[in-house]
Amino acid sequence: MRIIFMGTPDFSVPTFEALLDAGHQIILAVTQPDRAKGRGNAMQSSPVKQTAVAHGIEVYQPERIRESECVDYLKQQKADIVVVVAYGQILPREILEMTPYGCVNVHASLLPKYRGAAPIQWAVINGETVTGVTTMRMDEGLDTGDIILTEEVVLAPDETGGSLFDRLSKVGAKLCVKTLAAIEDGSAVYTPQDPEKATKVGLIRKELGHLDWNRSAAELERLIRGLDPWPSAYTDWNGKTLKIWKAAVRDGDSGLEPGTVAEVTKGEISVQTGDGLLVLLEVQPEGKRRMASDAFLRGYPLKAGDFFGGRE
Repeated sequence: MRIIFMGTPDFSVPTFEALLDAGHQIILAVTQPDRAKGRGNAMQSSPVKQTAVAHGIEVYQPERIRESECVDYLKQQKADIVVVVAYGQILPREILEMTPYGCVNVHASLLPKYRGAAPIQWAVINGETVTGVTTMRMDEGLDTGDIILTEEVVLAPDETGGSLFDRLSKVGAKLCVKTLAAIEDGSAVYTPQDPEKATKVGLIRKELGHLDWNRSAAELERLIRGLDPWPSAYTDWNGKTLKIWKAAVRDGDSGLEPGTVAEVTKGEISVQTGDGLLVLLEVQPEGKRRMASDAFLRGYPLKAGDFFGGRE
């Protein structure tokens, strides 16, 4: 099929490559404009743009896809279908209905659960044991279109937002190829979502990673994994930020105030939470590299009774 592909981040790239490998023709790659990033504010193009350029495919980067001239330009491409994978803008009806087969979206959850932004991170943070990928025929709602295919993925006990991101991107690529084959041969089944079962999740913001030690150790451990690699979980210590990259849950109650270091051993730092102890295994002091707790303790004088989080 002749495809207009719309996507932006790394998550989109495996589907882009899989469609080409399956013999489809991507006639146009639509992605977000280049943005200034990093300390030097150098302009950086999206992973989808980089992939398209490597394959010699035309790239289109409108600031607002809803503008009439953008819609007209897409219509001129005479595509059979639009494939959308984490593009980053809401599509108007004119684009949704401009091709014979409409717009198909690859979404990183088992819809109708986790509609909206950041479904991957929230699945880890909320302690889901199973998530997956859905392909759907897009409509004007937010992830409300008819479901075409789904595939479940079981989360590992140590799953992070980053590891799940990578796994689901590969699953989504294969599922999209399978979906387009079903659409093309007429065997695709379109199943309306049950709105009563829908949940919506919002964007992940940096402040979400600020650990509230009054929460349970289990909740904090999931938050740490869900926010790895971005934006990361962190706490305050001696007026600076200490990022927490890996932790474990331990039953017990030291009787100390949440946020208080209950025990320090050679390679572990146990902190009292609202319910249980959180054992810090990998941390990153402000301005330093990530390190195991034993390496951290060799350079920083931390002891039982110290407090994380700051006091008013």
